[in-house]
Amino acid sequence: MSTLTWQWIILIAVNIVLFWVSPWSTKVNDFFRGSHNDEPPSAFLLTSSLVICWLFAKSITNAADLGFQFGIVGGVAYAGYYLSFLVAGLIIYRMRTKGNYQSIHQFLQTKYGQGAVVLFTILIGFRLLNEIWSNTMIVGSYFGEKGSIPYFASLTVFTLLTLAYTLKGGMRTSIITDLIQMSFFVLLMVMILGIIIPETDGGVKTFIQSGNWSMAQGVNLLLVALIQVLSYPFHDPILTDRGFISSPKTTLKSYLWATIIGALCIILFSFVGIFAKIRALDAPATIGVAKFLGTSLLLVMNTIMLTSAAATIDSTFTSTAKLVHIDLLKEKGISVSKARLTMTAIAVLGTIPIFFNPEILSATTISGTMVMGLAPIFIFWNIDAPQISYFASVISGVIFGFWMIFYPVPSFMLISEGKYADLLSINFFGTIVCFIVFLLPVLFRKKIESVN
Repeated sequence: MSTLTWQWIILIAVNIVLFWVSPWSTKVNDFFRGSHNDEPPSAFLLTSSLVICWLFAKSITNAADLGFQFGIVGGVAYAGYYLSFLVAGLIIYRMRTKGNYQSIHQFLQTKYGQGAVVLFTILIGFRLLNEIWSNTMIVGSYFGEKGSIPYFASLTVFTLLTLAYTLKGGMRTSIITDLIQMSFFVLLMVMILGIIIPETDGGVKTFIQSGNWSMAQGVNLLLVALIQVLSYPFHDPILTDRGFISSPKTTLKSYLWATIIGALCIILFSFVGIFAKIRALDAPATIGVAKFLGTSLLLVMNTIMLTSAAATIDSTFTSTAKLVHIDLLKEKGISVSKARLTMTAIAVLGTIPIFFNPEILSATTISGTMVMGLAPIFIFWNIDAPQISYFASVISGVIFGFWMIFYPVPSFMLISEGKYADLLSINFFGTIVCFIVFLLPVLFRKKIESVN
């Protein structure tokens, strides 16, 4: 059989297995909070779910490509984003134990009002849509050239099959299948590393010593990650939803473990890109290495992409259902059937744009830069801040994000040189501005109160 035939067999077989193991849930707590007969997920289940949801197809492709560009420095730089688990875990723990908040939306509604909820929902709505098309496009690229019939056919079938098993049990399905997908990922990644490391002179040492620790060779991106982790995790409902479904201590433990495991997986997967660089293979690194090492490894890489993409997309469906029916509509007597319709709708909305102009999707993505204004809101979650602080900070972040997309960064603002220097500069100055405009109304109000 041809390689393409094997890829289709794997795509269908993996999803049949996931559909078979997915539980059928009708209880609201099970469907929206991932519990089993109202018993919340254990630390083990929650950790595996957190990790695999962020080891999505686009993420591990980026890790390999950054390893290809910058060596181990690129892998470490991208792994820096996984400190998002640490930041989110610590803050959500405090919000739950000290503030008694049950969700991010409840926190925003209580402190800043309905307008704040609407603006925040717009930001995370783009994020959820982007999760679908960015991952399905990666899957499609393994079946054919972008825009080809095999490309569109594979990503459509993949999305429908993922939707099918997610509809069975919502968040409970997502939590259970995440464990299976995480096990697949680790097993297959070990297989790949077991092939490419012995194939490299010097072994692991060669990979670790690759790259140059300079600003222009990946350190710029590392610093961007360290700035963005203050805001980035809070615009990802897939990550934050899992912060409220188990006990606070279980949740904190899971987020801490997810930080370590996620970062380690990203660094190890960047070895694929480093290997491609050493062997002078073509980009993208994942496909280049897979083709270089033969059909078997191509199928292994394809399986990794399928499982990691499915884990993120099924979580996107469940987070969207929760967002609509619990956080926004606040329905009483919540209907699981309506939630399934919402999942179907987001699957369609997240896939249709790919058929029109895939190139425009990257420009419509709400990036980590555009949500930098969330940083002071969650870092200072317990401060008594007025509504104007929230809107000033969030809107400032969005403005800096659009600036980054549509206009060049003036040379006098650059604090570094080389690739990602403009991104670092915008995030550095933008984040400072967001903190200033958030805190100024707080300080001004305190000054007025002290005078009175």
